[in-house]
Amino acid sequence: MTPETMTPEALTTDFGKTVVAWQRRHGRHTLPWQNTRDPYRVWLSEIMLQQTQVVTVLGYYERFLARWPQVTDLAAATLDEVLAQWAGLGYYSRARNLHACARAVAELHGGEFPRTAAELQTLPGIGRSTAAAIAAFCFAERVAILDGNVKRVLSRLLAFDGDLASSVAEKKLWNHATELLPEAGVDRYTQGLMDLGATVCTARSPDCPTCPVQPMCAGFATGEPMRWPIKTRKLKRGRRENWWLWLENEGQVLLQQRPASGVWAGLWTLPMFDDEASARAALPGATLETLPRIEHALTHFDWVLHTMRAEAADTMTPGGTWVARETLVNYALPAPLKKLIEES
Repeated sequence: MTPETMTPEALTTDFGKTVVAWQRRHGRHTLPWQNTRDPYRVWLSEIMLQQTQVVTVLGYYERFLARWPQVTDLAAATLDEVLAQWAGLGYYSRARNLHACARAVAELHGGEFPRTAAELQTLPGIGRSTAAAIAAFCFAERVAILDGNVKRVLSRLLAFDGDLASSVAEKKLWNHATELLPEAGVDRYTQGLMDLGATVCTARSPDCPTCPVQPMCAGFATGEPMRWPIKTRKLKRGRRENWWLWLENEGQVLLQQRPASGVWAGLWTLPMFDDEASARAALPGATLETLPRIEHALTHFDWVLHTMRAEAADTMTPGGTWVARETLVNYALPAPLKKLIEES
């Protein structure tokens, strides 16, 4: 049977065994969230690793565990404390869901994570793939994951022509992922798929010559493995421009907390305005120093941030909270503001 005609059913035994054997010899084994069946540690890593590279997550993961060793410790923290520790990691809805999930585990489940993927999915911020990863790694449940790396590996393996922008096609790939599960060793198999996607079957430069499943890969057989996965719907990037007022008064900086929804929800920033005239109008007659503009790329748009700095009395401000510079570390500041303050 050639790769072009292979089906998930035909691949099941050989593919699973090959992935497990490869992971045992060549996969990743030293990441701090591996070699544990503690669902708190696995869950924490899975949430942090969503849309974020391992090298970035490592430091955050260790700091979170040092401060909150158990899920009940995290549940007892305030959201502001969690956001402050998360600052710079991005996609802040993950941090809010992380806190909500910890509280749900503590209050509804006695501090113990549910043991099945189906139950785990009822918790805030835990989707199907994350639930499956926790269930497979911690409780040996035979259930498939389908994160970004695994979608790429399986799409290329099967030359899956479904458009993953379609929920129908994604559901079909979920079914294929389930069909490919080995009868045993699902935890090592799951880790193997993650490792293949992260280190071999990468998005831009797949290392096909060293891939253990290359002989059975339909995508490789076509000579164009990078055609997969197929996802036609692309987000149209926008552009946004705002002005910050950096006001200081006797060693204190004026901060305002962002609304509970939207970009940087719940984080603390400098007072923000839609245009320069509005920013200047907040301090009539003040001498404002213009700082170099910041260009910050978010998922859906590029954000240009202008900053104007001045010394100001608390009676001359647009409102907010005065914070001593030495205590800013305790506040959840977005990455570009944190960098701006550190460098100024």
